[in-house]
Amino acid sequence: MLSSPPKLYRRSLGNFLDTIRIVKRRFAVRAARYPEIPWLVWLFAWLLLAMVVFLSLDSAAGRMRGMWTPGFVHFTDFFTDFGLGGWYLIPAALCLVAANLTDWRSLSRRTRLFVYNWTCFAFLVLCAVGLSGLAVNLLKYGIGRARPLYFTDFGVLSLHPFAMDARFAGFPSGHATTMGAVFGVLLLLFPRRWYLALAVTASIASTRVFVGAHYPSDTVAGFGLGLAFAIATGLVFARLGFIFRRPSSQRPERKGTFRLGWPNAARRRELMAKQSGRLSADHP
Repeated sequence: MLSSPPKLYRRSLGNFLDTIRIVKRRFAVRAARYPEIPWLVWLFAWLLLAMVVFLSLDSAAGRMRGMWTPGFVHFTDFFTDFGLGGWYLIPAALCLVAANLTDWRSLSRRTRLFVYNWTCFAFLVLCAVGLSGLAVNLLKYGIGRARPLYFTDFGVLSLHPFAMDARFAGFPSGHATTMGAVFGVLLLLFPRRWYLALAVTASIASTRVFVGAHYPSDTVAGFGLGLAFAIATGLVFARLGFIFRRPSSQRPERKGTFRLGWPNAARRRELMAKQSGRLSADHP
């Protein structure tokens, strides 16, 4: 039975304030100790790759815009929509809203663990995709690179900073940024299947070139930006103890208790033994 609006409001506010207290307490007691990732090296490699792609492929992509067969363009146009952030942000936001309205204390331990894991996962996706999306929009309108549609008018490198016009919002690609963030999340959660995740997400990001919306260097830059945001988000989550434990290597390591599937009977007692004391007080 649904609670009355005042009761739902109090529960929602209480859950939100509890989450803030948990995050603040964990930040206070856990030192800011992160693995020594060579960010400058990766930044240089990312910029170098974008520059190489710019010099070798962008002009050709501009000349070939509109020369692809209609069937191929229709095929890529279907898949390019999966690069829209809404596919990932809306379900994640709905999941967090549902968790915020949940009476955690009435749940069984098994159900609480299941809901807890999905809540953490939704928060990870929301942070990685959402924050990278904000960053790419600031960058693309600040840089103001013309899209391939205007290649004959402006050439391959025409900048109109802060024009606030979609025609001059080519670099970096927002769709590619989203797919880079999705790849980063999958890389953190399923590191052994990184090549499958890369193949799928990079293919979707590349469709932006074939539909004529972006140059190849736009997609490379966007993909790297999204990946960086996802890795940084994972590092913060590891410090807080959400999904990941403190890494011993150069990436966050997923906890053994984190599973998106319903805990089976064989693992239920083990998971409850590890989580029962903590989840009663620490719920997001």
